[in-house]
Amino acid sequence: MPNYDAVLLLSFGGPEQPEDVVPFLENVTRGRGIPRERLEQVGEHYFLFGGRSPINDQNRALIAALEADFAENGVDLPIYWGNRNWAPYLTDTVRQMAADGVRRAAVVATSAYSSWSGCRQYRENIADALAEVPDAPELEKIRPYFDHPGFVEANVAAVLAALDDLPADQQPAARLVFVTHSIPDSMNDESGPDGGAYLAQHQWVATEVARRVAAETGVEREHELVFCSRSGSPRTPWLEPDVNDRLRELADEGVSAVVLAPIGFVSDHMEVVYDLDTEAAATAAELGLEVRRAATAGTDPRFVAALRELVVDGAVPRDTCTAGCCLARAGR
Repeated sequence: MPNYDAVLLLSFGGPEQPEDVVPFLENVTRGRGIPRERLEQVGEHYFLFGGRSPINDQNRALIAALEADFAENGVDLPIYWGNRNWAPYLTDTVRQMAADGVRRAAVVATSAYSSWSGCRQYRENIADALAEVPDAPELEKIRPYFDHPGFVEANVAAVLAALDDLPADQQPAARLVFVTHSIPDSMNDESGPDGGAYLAQHQWVATEVARRVAAETGVEREHELVFCSRSGSPRTPWLEPDVNDRLRELADEGVSAVVLAPIGFVSDHMEVVYDLDTEAAATAAELGLEVRRAATAGTDPRFVAALRELVVDGAVPRDTCTAGCCLARAGR
């Protein structure tokens, strides 16, 4: 086991009450010159859920699940939690870790894939926090873990459960539609050491999950990758197709049942509960499509165990981000 004396869960953060929403969005978009009126419009998504993002509660649940898993497997490490955009802020957490005497910690980000926003920006956040905190501990970020068997297995189980929830006569022909957050084409082009890693990693997971689902059910189903949560200037190319546009096309093609599998998210972020459970669900209802949304990895024991293995297994490669990878910021 590597010589860690703590684990740090590093996440995006989200508002906890209505008055937090616009200040949170100002944090997210700082430096982009987005008018407050536009932020208030975006904030309406949060107000539909009482002004509270689900992400912080999901992180609390994940920490509790990790603590239980650690105890069961003899891993004696405290778990800290810091966010990029809302309390508990990363710098405050690193300051507390230093005060507690932590000298070296593994950092687990709530993002499984390579990209500037999903990986390198977290590394930059870590560097900024270390620069602000005297005697800060060494923080070693765990690699993107999209291909860890525990993450894949949790998503396979979720797709199987969603398929099983469809009417029996719809299950064999159901389309598997894997969903992730869209990013600018330029950000994908610069992701990973050789470019294109964000898209390639998602396509690998989608193919692997679809293969395992076929092996479990004995039915080969068509599958594809689509995107949600596009933002920014309409002049900037982002990864497509949008999930709603693709649902309309599938309905026109005669597809009658779809499983939406949000493999791009480790838990039910706002992009899942609004973009999929609210917006895409409304699109499906309008089209008469039978749609079931697969669960995210969340606190699935297989995913929780995967995170423990990433922390304690010295044979697992760490995050070896090169100087030039995942730099694209255009259009963010």
